[in-house]
Amino acid sequence: MHVEGDRDVCVGAGMCVLTAPEVFDQDDDGIVMVLHEEPSADEESVVRQAATLCPSGAVKLLS
Repeated sequence: MHVEGDRDVCVGAGMCVLTAPEVFDQDDDGIVMVLHEEPSADEESVVRQAATLCPSGAVKLLS
């Protein structure tokens, strides 16, 4: 799995950080930052949940 955060689409809701803080963070403006673009197998389920919860669709998961 590869994770991307679309900083142009992000509205700074922070659901990704709340759901998977080991993979996501926010910059000073609250915009998504991906800390680990290739999450471990143990992190995949929470990363999928973070993508589902993202209100703007900024979190993208690629195979």
